[in-house]
Amino acid sequence: MSYYKHHVFFCTNQRDDGARCCGASGGQAMRDYAKKKIKALDLNGEGKCRINSAGCMDRCSEGPVLVVYPEGTWYTFVDEQDIDEIIERHLQHGQIVERLKI
Repeated sequence: MSYYKHHVFFCTNQRDDGARCCGASGGQAMRDYAKKKIKALDLNGEGKCRINSAGCMDRCSEGPVLVVYPEGTWYTFVDEQDIDEIIERHLQHGQIVERLKI
C-alpha cells in the first residue's frame, strides 16, 4: 500500500530566458492554494493526500500542469475554481475531471 492515497505534483518551474513555463503561468500560486485547501479539508497526511512542487515536467506548452499519482492523471488549470474541482472530484471522489485532463 502506498503511503499517500494521492500524491499531487505541481510544476513550479520558472525559466530565466522568458520562455513559457508553469512558474510564470501561476503554478506556484496554485500549488500554495491547493496545499492550504487540502489542509483545511483535513485531507493531508498519511493515507490521504500530499501536495508537492516539481521542476520542469516537459509539458510547458500545455501548462500550467499538475499530475496526480498513483493514477498518473495530468491536468492543466487556470484558476482556483479549477483546483477546487480537481480536489473535490478527483481527490475526494475518485472521478477524473475530463475537461481539465491533458
